[in-house]
Amino acid sequence: MKQQLGQISLLVRDYDEAINFYTHVLGFELLEDTQLSETKRWVRVSPPSSTCHLLLAKAANEAQEKQIGMQAGGRVMFFLYTDDFYRDYENYISKGVEFIREPAKEEFGIVSVFKDLYGNLWDLIQPVQ
Repeated sequence: MKQQLGQISLLVRDYDEAINFYTHVLGFELLEDTQLSETKRWVRVSPPSSTCHLLLAKAANEAQEKQIGMQAGGRVMFFLYTDDFYRDYENYISKGVEFIREPAKEEFGIVSVFKDLYGNLWDLIQPVQ
């Protein structure tokens, strides 16, 4: 049996602001935005050609709201691979993305850490070929 991660749920404060950030700032594709109820939508975004998607899940109560931006306890939660680190790094900088670690060459590739609109930490990585 072949397995792979299909999607990862990410708590968000607002569907539309999250869609805007992931599509217009990070350049992800909006794969689906389906109204499920008066307050709930099924919203999926993904980097172009990625097989793993983010399910943007609006916090439904106070306990969930407290976890927005802290689902990984302050650690890097996502690892976004790129084929051109400096192209994407400069593009994100120009769109106001906050990087909290300068680019560094590591044995596994070029990497830097940025925050999404809620404070979740992401590694931007160009792996060694």
